[in-house]
Amino acid sequence: MGIQIAPSILSADFANLERDITAVAAADWLHVDVMDGHFVPNLTLGLPVVERIAEVSPLPVDAHLMIEDPDRWAPRYAEAGASSVTFHYEAAADPVGIARDLRSLGARASIALKPRTPVDVVIDQLAEFDMVLVMTVEPGFGGQAFMPDMMPKLEALRAAADRDQPSLWLQTDGGIARDTIETAAAAGCDVFVAGSAVYGAEDRTSEIEALRALAAAARTAHA
Repeated sequence: MGIQIAPSILSADFANLERDITAVAAADWLHVDVMDGHFVPNLTLGLPVVERIAEVSPLPVDAHLMIEDPDRWAPRYAEAGASSVTFHYEAAADPVGIARDLRSLGARASIALKPRTPVDVVIDQLAEFDMVLVMTVEPGFGGQAFMPDMMPKLEALRAAADRDQPSLWLQTDGGIARDTIETAAAAGCDVFVAGSAVYGAEDRTSEIEALRALAAAARTAHA
């Protein structure tokens, strides 16, 4: 599959959210971080806002749920219009059950791993998911520094996916910018969440194109 860029609206201007959503229309996904103040210490937005975002976004919505009880809530975000719903392994009682519920609702099912969570917890169940998100920062806040020591996790998942489930996407979220995207791409990442890098750029379309080109070149070099 090709390289995909997913700008995170966590770095957008929430007072001008529709404007900032439209400004990243050159990307592939719109990454929406949902934080409940419990699973992570920060609090962002919830179901009604995501539903409205899905209605106005020119891009499919990639909802990243950093919340407790995703078994209950994840399907609601699919029903609200999210095309991809990511929930955290650490918060889920039945990850496979959640994934099957999401797929039955027509959404892509994605599972996220915090930095301290090993890939072993999902490596034998990859067929149940459409994407695995390897967090390259501790979840909860934007603007953190990229953690290069997460690359062995990506490499292990890439090897397993290439062997057992070639259609699986791998995503990274946290500290993705021009100076880090090549490292993640070389490790096997397909989908890159970039918040500050995109929304902090003067020309957001050019930044998206630059990030995509850097990642594609790195993947080709390490193919």
